[in-house]
Amino acid sequence: MAVTDEAIEKIKGMIVSGALGPGDRLPKESELAAGLGLSRNSLREAVRALSLIRILDVRQGDGTYVTSLDPQLLLEALSFVVDFHRDDTVLEFLAVRRILEPAATAMAAVRISEQQLDALTAQLDRLGENPSVEDLVACDLEFHRGIVHSSGNSVLCSLLDGLSGPTTRARIWRGLTQEDAVARTLREHRAILTALRDRDAEAARSWATVHIASVEQWLRSTL
Repeated sequence: MAVTDEAIEKIKGMIVSGALGPGDRLPKESELAAGLGLSRNSLREAVRALSLIRILDVRQGDGTYVTSLDPQLLLEALSFVVDFHRDDTVLEFLAVRRILEPAATAMAAVRISEQQLDALTAQLDRLGENPSVEDLVACDLEFHRGIVHSSGNSVLCSLLDGLSGPTTRARIWRGLTQEDAVARTLREHRAILTALRDRDAEAARSWATVHIASVEQWLRSTL
């Protein structure tokens, strides 16, 4: 194991064991290095690496702290990595989304408030029947984000938020090239919303699956 990897594992061990908790300040560099049996250089490299993935927060002139370890914060690193996807992996991202998002939509059916449902309805009404493809895709992202947020599962919400980026271009491409894509997307959004209003978790799950699968099927046929 590389020295820096060993340092990362030792700091991770302190956090996992509870010796350091969310918001705690790390001991002074010299004390921590001695306590963990590490060189100060390897400790600095480990701290730098852990700060990049939002485990640690380095505050100039104040010290280094464990972050809140909130899932949304930690999964920002996933979003960063996902941005490096290759075009030939978009179908794989869609496949993962097809597994996770219908489950989140079903969860939302029993948790979403009437106010949230009204906000989603108003969002679709503002979009109108003949939106531009760009406006439709922007609305699509916000529409699904709002539903997933209503599932009450912050980890699921953060995962799907990170996975949505790679499929954005595919959705725009589909809207520009596939006949009836815009109208079909609007119909599917309305169907999902109706299922949510009916508190029908299985119908919501089914419509969300159809909605994502239609993009996946179209993309598979064009590649």
